Amino acid sequence: MSLLRTHRDFRLFWTGETINRFGSATSSVALPLVAISMLDATTFDVGLLTAAAWAPWLLIGLPTGAWIDRVRRRPVMLVSSAVSAVLFAAVPLAGNLLSIQLLLIVAVLAGGASVVFQTAYTAYLPTLLEPSDHAEGNAKLHGSASAAQIAGLGCGGLLIQFIGAANTLLVDASSFLIALACIAAIRYRERRTTNPRQPGAIRAGIRLVAHDVWLRTLTIFGAVSNLALTGYQAIIVVFLVREAGLTAGTVGTLIAAASSGGVVGAFVGRHTIRFGTARALLLCELGLPTLALLIPLSGTSPAFYLVGAFGVSLGVVGGNVVKATFLQSYCPPDLFGRLTATTAFVNYGTIPLGALLGGVLGQTLGLTPALWITTAGVPLAGLVLLASPIRRRRDLPTHQGTDVPGTTADSSRVRTA
Repeated sequence: MSLLRTHRDFRLFWTGETINRFGSATSSVALPLVAISMLDATTFDVGLLTAAAWAPWLLIGLPTGAWIDRVRRRPVMLVSSAVSAVLFAAVPLAGNLLSIQLLLIVAVLAGGASVVFQTAYTAYLPTLLEPSDHAEGNAKLHGSASAAQIAGLGCGGLLIQFIGAANTLLVDASSFLIALACIAAIRYRERRTTNPRQPGAIRAGIRLVAHDVWLRTLTIFGAVSNLALTGYQAIIVVFLVREAGLTAGTVGTLIAAASSGGVVGAFVGRHTIRFGTARALLLCELGLPTLALLIPLSGTSPAFYLVGAFGVSLGVVGGNVVKATFLQSYCPPDLFGRLTATTAFVNYGTIPLGALLGGVLGQTLGLTPALWITTAGVPLAGLVLLASPIRRRRDLPTHQGTDVPGTTADSSRVRTA
């Protein structure tokens, strides 16, 4: 029977996260359109805005992971949600004080709150569910997140036309408050952690990833993939408005339709696991993303963007379901916060670089050449997986062992699914 029927706390967690993703999707369209329509921002400004939102992963990602392993995660998520709500509500209230500089400040601070929330959220979920429910829980969260993104992007474009881009950010602020209420209503209480503060906690997380061939491969792949993905995503709204001549409402609807691939990807990720987790990962992260090469043709027809971005979204979400399920069974619970922070530091750390790269290429070479360069990197990132032991496996391992050279062999860290 479905977790949404039998598990009250997961149902609340799922509801809050889904509504939160809806609001975040509206702001992902609204924030660059605020810069474009109200502040006459350049392509580089829009890329810089995206970079600012992800830069906190480089600044505070590692210490956040070490800290999360020592505290209860639910209170952290509550505070982070409240801070995010205040920050996004501040933009429409700024009035004549609104500027690119203010948007950058909001993006950086909201990004910092997101770092804390996401690290706590990732470490909290495995404690909320039994190991046997991890695959279903991950699939439902990723699938609903994609569905919420579809609705949020579509509604975001329409809301911008009716109430303005700045006021649309109030929807995102409200979503954080609803998420806060849902998390607050969860009855499950984590046990107070007994993990002492360790001076080498950050180094332990780095060693965990660096010395394990599976974690190292997935981390490097994530970094290269995010560099390319964010490179084109940072400029795609500008391209569709200025090169393809689409309205804000049409852009939101088009991006929402393309994002529906994520809903399919959640189903694919969960059900292709039975044919082999390693095989499913290669299909999702190497095969499907080749459709990204259609995106630069969107200037001739929006249908090219729809097909290309649909394939990318399907592959990324499907791969994320496979990877999340693998990590939750593979990593010991007392190291999960540090694992999350270390991998996110590398994976998300390339996102601001990708956004800046997209902005610089778009400003210097033009939007179309910039899209060709950045979208080509999406399928090429999958070569990292082909160069690893993953290509010779049917399944990824379910615990740390010594079956592959370079894998950590510390028996104290072994945890079977």
